[in-house]
Amino acid sequence: MTGRVIDPLSTPVPVVLAGARGHGRWHLENIRRLQHRGLVRLAGVCELTPLTEDELGDLGAPEQSADFGALLDSTGAAAAVVCTPIPTHTDLALTAAERGVHLLLEKPPAPSYAEFRRMADGVAAAGVVCQIGFQSLGSHAVPAVRDLIADGAIGTLAGLGGAGAWVRDEDYFRRAPWAGKRRMNGTDVVDGALTNPLAHAVATALALGGSTRAEDVLAIETELLRGNAIESDDTSCVRITTAQGHPVTVAATLCAERADEPYVLVHGSSGRITFWYKQDRVLLQRAGHGPEEFQHGRTDLLENLVDHLTTGAALLVPPDETGAFMRVVEAIRTAPDPAPLPDGAWHRVPGENRRVVPGVDGLVAAAADTLSLYSELGAPWAPAAPHRTKEVSTR
Repeated sequence: MTGRVIDPLSTPVPVVLAGARGHGRWHLENIRRLQHRGLVRLAGVCELTPLTEDELGDLGAPEQSADFGALLDSTGAAAAVVCTPIPTHTDLALTAAERGVHLLLEKPPAPSYAEFRRMADGVAAAGVVCQIGFQSLGSHAVPAVRDLIADGAIGTLAGLGGAGAWVRDEDYFRRAPWAGKRRMNGTDVVDGALTNPLAHAVATALALGGSTRAEDVLAIETELLRGNAIESDDTSCVRITTAQGHPVTVAATLCAERADEPYVLVHGSSGRITFWYKQDRVLLQRAGHGPEEFQHGRTDLLENLVDHLTTGAALLVPPDETGAFMRVVEAIRTAPDPAPLPDGAWHRVPGENRRVVPGVDGLVAAAADTLSLYSELGAPWAPAAPHRTKEVSTR
Protein backbone atom coordinates (compact mmCIF):
# COMPACT_ATOMS: atom_id res chain seq x y z
CA MET A 1 0.00 0.00 0.00
CA THR A 2 1.22 3.52 -0.75
CA GLY A 3 0.18 6.83 0.72
CA ARG A 4 -2.52 8.95 -0.80
CA VAL A 5 -1.05 10.65 -3.84
CA ILE A 6 -0.70 14.42 -3.59
CA ASP A 7 -0.97 16.28 -6.89
CA PRO A 8 1.82 18.90 -6.83
CA LEU A 9 -0.75 21.48 -7.89
CA SER A 10 -3.52 20.33 -5.54
CA THR A 11 -2.85 22.45 -2.46
CA PRO A 12 -4.45 23.11 -0.09
CA VAL A 13 -3.76 19.65 1.34
CA PRO A 14 -6.74 18.35 3.38
CA VAL A 15 -5.64 17.74 6.98
CA VAL A 16 -7.25 16.14 10.04
CA LEU A 17 -6.12 17.25 13.49
CA ALA A 18 -6.32 14.66 16.28
CA GLY A 19 -6.08 16.43 19.62
CA ALA A 20 -6.99 20.10 19.26
CA ARG A 21 -6.91 21.19 22.89
CA GLY A 22 -4.02 21.51 25.35
CA HIS A 23 -0.84 21.57 23.28
CA GLY A 24 -3.08 20.77 20.31
CA ARG A 25 -4.21 24.42 20.32
CA TRP A 26 -0.76 25.31 18.98
CA HIS A 27 -1.32 22.95 16.06
CA LEU A 28 -4.79 24.36 15.49
CA GLU A 29 -3.36 27.87 15.23
CA ASN A 30 -0.55 26.65 12.98
CA ILE A 31 -3.08 25.00 10.67
CA ARG A 32 -5.02 28.28 10.68
CA ARG A 33 -1.85 30.10 9.58
CA LEU A 34 -1.13 27.62 6.81
CA GLN A 35 -4.78 27.58 5.71
CA HIS A 36 -4.63 31.37 5.29
CA ARG A 37 -1.64 30.80 3.02
CA GLY A 38 -3.53 28.24 0.96
CA LEU A 39 -1.23 25.33 1.85
CA VAL A 40 -3.62 23.20 3.91
CA ARG A 41 -7.32 22.92 4.61
CA LEU A 42 -8.64 21.72 7.97
CA ALA A 43 -10.88 18.89 6.83
CA GLY A 44 -11.58 17.32 10.22
CA VAL A 45 -11.03 17.51 13.95
CA CYS A 46 -10.83 14.43 16.17
CA GLU A 47 -11.75 15.32 19.76
CA LEU A 48 -13.83 13.68 22.45
CA THR A 49 -15.76 16.95 22.73
CA PRO A 50 -16.22 18.85 19.44
CA LEU A 51 -14.61 22.26 19.08
CA THR A 52 -16.96 25.21 19.38
CA GLU A 53 -17.52 27.84 16.71
CA ASP A 54 -15.45 30.24 18.79
CA GLU A 55 -12.53 27.79 18.91
CA LEU A 56 -12.69 27.20 15.17
CA GLY A 57 -13.17 30.84 14.24
CA ASP A 58 -12.38 31.39 10.55
CA LEU A 59 -11.35 27.76 9.99
CA GLY A 60 -14.85 27.04 8.70
CA ALA A 61 -16.87 24.00 9.69
CA PRO A 62 -14.60 20.95 9.45
CA GLU A 63 -16.14 17.56 10.11
CA GLN A 64 -15.76 16.49 13.75
CA SER A 65 -15.72 13.03 15.28
CA ALA A 66 -14.18 11.10 18.16
CA ASP A 67 -13.50 8.21 15.74
CA PHE A 68 -10.16 8.98 14.08
CA GLY A 69 -10.30 6.24 11.46
CA ALA A 70 -13.86 7.06 10.44
CA LEU A 71 -12.94 10.74 10.18
CA LEU A 72 -10.01 9.99 7.90
CA ASP A 73 -12.30 7.87 5.72
CA SER A 74 -15.12 10.41 5.49
CA THR A 75 -12.93 13.46 4.89
CA GLY A 76 -10.50 11.89 2.45
CA ALA A 77 -7.69 13.62 4.32
CA ALA A 78 -4.23 13.32 2.80
CA ALA A 79 -2.42 14.17 6.05
CA ALA A 80 -3.06 14.09 9.78
CA VAL A 81 -1.55 15.85 12.76
CA VAL A 82 -1.57 13.64 15.87
CA CYS A 83 -1.27 15.51 19.17
CA THR A 84 -2.86 13.10 21.63
CA PRO A 85 -1.71 11.38 24.86
CA ILE A 86 1.67 9.68 24.43
CA PRO A 87 0.40 6.06 24.78
CA THR A 88 -2.04 6.58 21.88
CA HIS A 89 0.55 7.73 19.33
CA THR A 90 1.44 4.36 17.81
CA ASP A 91 -2.10 3.08 17.31
CA LEU A 92 -3.31 6.38 15.84
CA ALA A 93 -0.30 6.61 13.54
CA LEU A 94 -0.96 3.09 12.27
CA THR A 95 -4.66 3.89 11.84
CA ALA A 96 -3.62 6.72 9.53
CA ALA A 97 -0.96 4.66 7.78
CA GLU A 98 -3.42 1.85 7.01
CA ARG A 99 -5.50 4.43 5.11
CA GLY A 100 -2.55 5.91 3.24
CA VAL A 101 -2.66 9.14 5.26
CA HIS A 102 0.64 10.93 5.84
CA LEU A 103 1.55 12.12 9.34
CA LEU A 104 2.91 14.78 11.60
CA LEU A 105 3.27 12.89 14.90
CA GLU A 106 3.86 14.90 18.06
CA LYS A 107 6.89 14.14 20.20
CA PRO A 108 7.73 11.89 21.95
CA PRO A 109 6.68 9.54 19.14
CA ALA A 110 6.08 6.62 21.51
CA PRO A 111 6.48 5.68 25.20
CA SER A 112 8.85 2.77 24.52
CA TYR A 113 11.32 1.66 21.89
CA ALA A 114 9.19 -1.35 21.00
CA GLU A 115 6.17 0.89 20.36
CA PHE A 116 8.35 3.26 18.36
CA ARG A 117 9.56 0.43 16.15
CA ARG A 118 6.00 -0.85 15.70
CA MET A 119 4.97 2.61 14.58
CA ALA A 120 7.98 3.31 12.35
CA ASP A 121 7.95 -0.12 10.71
CA GLY A 122 4.19 0.04 10.15
CA VAL A 123 4.38 3.48 8.61
CA ALA A 124 7.24 2.42 6.33
CA ALA A 125 5.40 -0.74 5.24
CA ALA A 126 2.32 1.32 4.39
CA GLY A 127 4.37 3.65 2.21
CA VAL A 128 3.30 6.82 3.99
CA VAL A 129 5.43 9.70 5.19
CA CYS A 130 5.80 10.47 8.90
CA GLN A 131 7.32 13.62 10.36
CA ILE A 132 8.11 13.59 14.11
CA GLY A 133 7.21 16.87 15.81
CA PHE A 134 10.56 18.03 17.17
CA GLN A 135 10.06 21.63 16.10
CA SER A 136 13.60 22.62 17.12
CA LEU A 137 14.96 20.36 14.38
CA GLY A 138 13.29 22.65 11.86
CA SER A 139 15.58 25.47 12.96
CA HIS A 140 18.03 26.63 10.30
CA ALA A 141 20.53 26.88 13.15
CA VAL A 142 20.85 23.07 13.24
CA PRO A 143 22.58 22.69 9.83
CA ALA A 144 24.46 25.96 10.45
CA VAL A 145 25.94 24.65 13.71
CA ARG A 146 26.74 21.32 12.10
CA ASP A 147 28.61 23.21 9.38
CA LEU A 148 30.57 25.18 11.98
CA ILE A 149 31.56 21.91 13.66
CA ALA A 150 32.51 20.27 10.34
CA ASP A 151 34.57 23.32 9.33
CA GLY A 152 36.58 23.10 12.56
CA ALA A 153 35.39 26.45 13.89
CA ILE A 154 35.75 25.19 17.48
CA GLY A 155 38.45 22.60 16.85
CA THR A 156 37.71 18.94 17.54
CA LEU A 157 34.24 18.14 18.88
CA ALA A 158 34.59 17.04 22.51
CA GLY A 159 30.97 16.65 23.58
CA LEU A 160 27.57 18.29 23.86
CA GLY A 161 25.62 19.44 26.88
CA GLY A 162 21.96 20.35 27.15
CA ALA A 163 20.35 22.45 29.87
CA GLY A 164 16.69 23.02 30.64
CA ALA A 165 15.65 24.89 33.79
CA TRP A 166 11.90 25.36 33.68
CA VAL A 167 9.16 26.32 36.11
CA ARG A 168 5.95 24.27 36.32
CA ASP A 169 3.32 24.56 39.02
CA GLU A 170 1.64 21.57 40.62
CA ASP A 171 -1.44 21.99 38.42
CA TYR A 172 0.75 21.18 35.41
CA PHE A 173 0.91 17.60 36.64
CA ARG A 174 -2.87 17.47 36.87
CA ARG A 175 -3.56 18.81 33.38
CA ALA A 176 -4.44 15.34 32.06
CA PRO A 177 -4.88 11.86 33.59
CA TRP A 178 -1.56 10.74 32.11
CA ALA A 179 0.46 13.80 33.21
CA GLY A 180 3.35 12.99 35.52
CA LYS A 181 2.85 9.24 35.06
CA ARG A 182 5.36 6.57 34.13
CA ARG A 183 2.61 4.09 33.41
CA MET A 184 -1.17 4.06 33.62
CA ASN A 185 -3.47 1.04 33.74
CA GLY A 186 -0.51 -1.17 32.87
CA THR A 187 0.45 0.91 29.82
CA ASP A 188 3.71 2.85 29.51
CA VAL A 189 3.40 6.65 29.54
CA VAL A 190 6.91 7.87 30.52
CA ASP A 191 5.91 11.52 30.87
CA GLY A 192 9.16 12.81 32.38
CA ALA A 193 11.12 16.06 32.11
CA LEU A 194 13.61 14.63 29.61
CA THR A 195 11.09 12.65 27.56
CA ASN A 196 8.35 15.26 27.14
CA PRO A 197 8.60 18.96 28.10
CA LEU A 198 12.38 19.14 27.65
CA ALA A 199 12.68 16.34 25.10
CA HIS A 200 13.85 18.94 22.57
CA ALA A 201 17.03 19.46 24.59
CA VAL A 202 17.88 15.77 24.24
CA ALA A 203 16.90 15.46 20.57
CA THR A 204 18.65 18.70 19.59
CA ALA A 205 21.89 17.82 21.38
CA LEU A 206 21.93 14.44 19.65
CA ALA A 207 21.19 16.06 16.28
CA LEU A 208 23.93 18.68 16.52
CA GLY A 209 26.45 15.92 17.22
CA GLY A 210 25.23 13.77 14.34
CA SER A 211 23.99 11.02 16.67
CA THR A 212 20.34 10.73 15.67
CA ARG A 213 19.85 7.07 14.80
CA ALA A 214 19.37 4.18 17.22
CA GLU A 215 22.68 2.61 16.28
CA ASP A 216 24.50 5.82 17.25
CA VAL A 217 23.82 5.10 20.95
CA LEU A 218 26.22 2.76 22.76
CA ALA A 219 25.31 3.30 26.42
CA ILE A 220 23.18 5.57 28.61
CA GLU A 221 23.48 6.72 32.22
CA THR A 222 20.44 8.19 33.96
CA GLU A 223 19.72 9.97 37.23
CA LEU A 224 15.97 10.39 37.70
CA LEU A 225 14.50 12.32 40.63
CA ARG A 226 11.28 14.10 41.51
CA GLY A 227 10.46 17.03 43.72
CA ASN A 228 6.75 16.87 43.00
CA ALA A 229 4.30 14.23 44.19
CA ILE A 230 4.26 12.41 40.84
CA GLU A 231 5.48 9.10 39.40
CA SER A 232 7.75 10.49 36.70
CA ASP A 233 10.94 12.51 36.92
CA ASP A 234 10.93 16.29 37.11
CA THR A 235 14.64 16.77 37.94
CA SER A 236 16.83 14.53 35.84
CA CYS A 237 20.00 14.12 33.87
CA VAL A 238 21.25 11.69 31.28
CA ARG A 239 24.63 11.01 29.68
CA ILE A 240 24.77 9.21 26.36
CA THR A 241 27.85 7.45 25.01
CA THR A 242 27.76 7.77 21.24
CA ALA A 243 29.30 5.77 18.44
CA GLN A 244 30.78 9.04 17.20
CA GLY A 245 33.00 9.10 20.27
CA HIS A 246 31.69 12.16 22.11
CA PRO A 247 29.40 12.21 25.16
CA VAL A 248 26.03 13.95 25.21
CA THR A 249 24.88 15.08 28.67
CA VAL A 250 21.51 16.73 29.24
CA ALA A 251 20.20 18.03 32.56
CA ALA A 252 16.66 19.25 33.14
CA THR A 253 14.34 20.34 35.90
CA LEU A 254 10.77 21.57 36.20
CA CYS A 255 11.56 22.82 39.72
CA ALA A 256 13.82 25.73 38.78
CA GLU A 257 14.17 28.80 40.94
CA ARG A 258 13.71 30.94 37.81
CA ALA A 259 12.59 29.93 34.33
CA ASP A 260 15.40 30.10 31.79
CA GLU A 261 15.73 29.53 28.06
CA PRO A 262 16.85 25.95 27.36
CA TYR A 263 19.99 25.53 25.31
CA VAL A 264 22.54 23.10 23.89
CA LEU A 265 26.25 23.73 24.43
CA VAL A 266 28.69 22.31 21.88
CA HIS A 267 32.19 21.82 23.33
CA GLY A 268 35.23 21.92 21.07
CA SER A 269 38.97 21.76 21.67
CA SER A 270 39.32 25.47 20.86
CA GLY A 271 35.88 26.96 21.39
CA ARG A 272 32.20 26.43 22.08
CA ILE A 273 28.82 27.05 20.49
CA THR A 274 25.66 27.82 22.45
CA PHE A 275 22.32 27.21 20.74
CA TRP A 276 19.16 28.55 22.40
CA TYR A 277 16.88 26.28 20.42
CA LYS A 278 13.53 27.93 21.17
CA GLN A 279 14.93 31.25 19.99
CA ASP A 280 16.93 29.95 16.99
CA ARG A 281 19.87 31.92 18.40
CA VAL A 282 23.52 30.83 18.21
CA LEU A 283 26.60 32.18 20.02
CA LEU A 284 30.04 31.18 18.67
CA GLN A 285 33.02 31.61 20.99
CA ARG A 286 36.43 30.51 19.73
CA ALA A 287 40.10 31.10 20.29
CA GLY A 288 41.52 34.15 18.50
CA HIS A 289 38.12 35.68 17.72
CA GLY A 290 35.56 37.82 19.47
CA PRO A 291 32.17 36.28 20.23
CA GLU A 292 29.81 36.09 17.25
CA GLU A 293 26.05 35.82 17.52
CA PHE A 294 23.71 34.62 14.78
CA GLN A 295 19.93 34.65 14.47
CA HIS A 296 18.43 31.96 12.25
CA GLY A 297 15.04 31.25 10.73
CA ARG A 298 12.96 28.14 11.12
CA THR A 299 10.97 25.84 8.85
CA ASP A 300 7.64 24.74 10.29
CA LEU A 301 7.39 20.95 10.31
CA LEU A 302 3.83 20.75 8.95
CA GLU A 303 4.79 23.13 6.19
CA ASN A 304 7.84 20.96 5.47
CA LEU A 305 5.63 17.86 5.35
CA VAL A 306 3.33 19.55 2.80
CA ASP A 307 6.36 20.71 0.83
CA HIS A 308 7.74 17.17 0.86
CA LEU A 309 4.44 15.74 -0.38
CA THR A 310 3.90 18.33 -3.10
CA THR A 311 7.41 19.17 -4.32
CA GLY A 312 9.63 16.37 -3.03
CA ALA A 313 11.55 18.58 -0.59
CA ALA A 314 13.60 16.65 1.95
CA LEU A 315 11.68 15.64 5.07
CA LEU A 316 13.33 17.18 8.13
CA VAL A 317 12.48 14.69 10.92
CA PRO A 318 11.62 11.18 9.68
CA PRO A 319 11.19 8.50 12.37
CA ASP A 320 14.59 6.86 12.01
CA GLU A 321 16.25 10.22 12.71
CA THR A 322 14.71 10.08 16.19
CA GLY A 323 15.88 6.54 16.97
CA ALA A 324 18.66 7.75 19.29
CA PHE A 325 16.19 9.88 21.23
CA MET A 326 13.94 6.84 21.58
CA ARG A 327 16.88 4.87 22.98
CA VAL A 328 17.02 7.52 25.72
CA VAL A 329 13.27 7.18 26.30
CA GLU A 330 13.72 3.43 26.63
CA ALA A 331 16.58 3.84 29.11
CA ILE A 332 14.42 6.15 31.22
CA ARG A 333 11.45 3.78 30.94
CA THR A 334 13.46 0.80 32.17
CA ALA A 335 15.44 2.65 34.84
CA PRO A 336 14.35 2.42 38.48
CA ASP A 337 11.42 4.68 39.30
CA PRO A 338 12.49 8.27 40.05
CA ALA A 339 13.56 8.78 43.65
CA PRO A 340 11.67 11.41 45.65
CA LEU A 341 13.84 14.30 46.76
CA PRO A 342 14.08 14.53 50.54
CA ASP A 343 11.80 17.08 52.15
CA GLY A 344 14.66 19.44 52.90
CA ALA A 345 15.75 19.53 49.26
CA TRP A 346 12.72 21.47 48.02
CA HIS A 347 10.23 24.06 49.17
CA ARG A 348 6.99 25.59 47.95
CA VAL A 349 6.93 29.13 46.57
CA PRO A 350 4.29 31.13 48.44
CA GLY A 351 1.37 32.04 46.23
CA GLU A 352 2.69 30.17 43.18
CA ASN A 353 1.70 26.56 43.98
CA ARG A 354 5.01 25.20 42.78
CA ARG A 355 7.97 23.36 44.20
CA VAL A 356 11.53 24.65 43.89
CA VAL A 357 14.80 22.81 44.38
CA PRO A 358 17.31 25.41 45.66
CA GLY A 359 20.51 25.43 43.63
CA VAL A 360 19.18 23.27 40.83
CA ASP A 361 19.46 26.06 38.23
CA GLY A 362 23.21 26.18 38.75
CA LEU A 363 23.51 22.41 38.69
CA VAL A 364 21.65 22.19 35.37
CA ALA A 365 24.01 24.77 33.86
CA ALA A 366 27.07 23.06 35.37
CA ALA A 367 26.03 19.70 33.92
CA ALA A 368 25.88 21.17 30.41
CA ASP A 369 29.14 23.04 30.99
CA THR A 370 31.15 20.08 32.31
CA LEU A 371 29.23 17.13 30.78
CA SER A 372 28.81 15.81 34.33
CA LEU A 373 25.88 14.18 36.09
CA TYR A 374 24.27 15.56 39.24
CA SER A 375 26.03 12.97 41.39
CA GLU A 376 29.41 14.01 39.96
CA LEU A 377 28.65 17.66 40.69
CA GLY A 378 28.10 16.92 44.36
CA ALA A 379 24.36 17.51 44.53
CA PRO A 380 23.48 16.36 48.07
CA TRP A 381 20.24 14.73 46.89
CA ALA A 382 21.72 12.93 43.88
CA PRO A 383 22.06 9.12 43.84
CA ALA A 384 25.39 7.60 44.78
CA ALA A 385 25.84 6.46 41.17
CA PRO A 386 23.83 6.69 37.96
CA HIS A 387 21.79 3.85 36.53
CA ARG A 388 23.65 2.49 33.51
CA THR A 389 22.03 0.93 30.48
CA LYS A 390 24.29 -0.71 27.94
CA GLU A 391 22.83 -0.84 24.45
CA VAL A 392 23.58 -4.16 22.76
CA SER A 393 20.98 -4.17 20.01
CA THR A 394 19.05 -1.67 17.89
CA ARG A 395 16.04 -3.96 17.47
